[in-house]
Amino acid sequence: MFRLISLLIGYFIGCISMGFIVGKLTKTDLRKKGSGNLGTTNALRVLGFRAGLATFLGDILKGVVAFFLCRLIFPDDSLLAGIYAGAGAILGHDFPFYLKFKGGKGIASTIGIVLSLTFVFSPFLGAITIVIGILGVACSGFISMGSILFSISIPISAYFLGMPTEAVAIFTALAVLATWLHRANIKRLISGTENKFTLHKNVQ
Repeated sequence: MFRLISLLIGYFIGCISMGFIVGKLTKTDLRKKGSGNLGTTNALRVLGFRAGLATFLGDILKGVVAFFLCRLIFPDDSLLAGIYAGAGAILGHDFPFYLKFKGGKGIASTIGIVLSLTFVFSPFLGAITIVIGILGVACSGFISMGSILFSISIPISAYFLGMPTEAVAIFTALAVLATWLHRANIKRLISGTENKFTLHKNVQ
């Protein structure tokens, strides 16, 4: 039962769409601008650095809050409760019910979960996966490439770091979801038409 409750708590936390909120504050609907995505990358490109940073930090915080809240609620199953809550936060971010299930791609919220697990489980999890993501962006110039590599590296790292099999399975499912949500980016990467990341010229 703690699994379902944690997942639901995480989902409703994840539904707090920072991209939507930041867009409202700047009188911009990100769903109608740029890629139409409510995540950090589109916020950066459309609204500038400060709006993008606010979106990024807010979405990370969703993963952190969901993780630690459910750890407190279910102390006997704290690790898995936190992970299920984190998974729920990603699903809420990706598919917010009040925005017709159109959100972001969950990478920032995933970073929040990884940072949380880095604190309570192993510092190597964050060190490995986040470095892989950063290197992916730095070497390719594409945030989508770094995001996909980061997502895929999590279940692999979790497995070799000795995380419970159930946790590895959850991260595997989340990696598949993240890859699927990046399917348009993957097509553009293959065809050579993916845009390299650049900030909006009017950085706010």
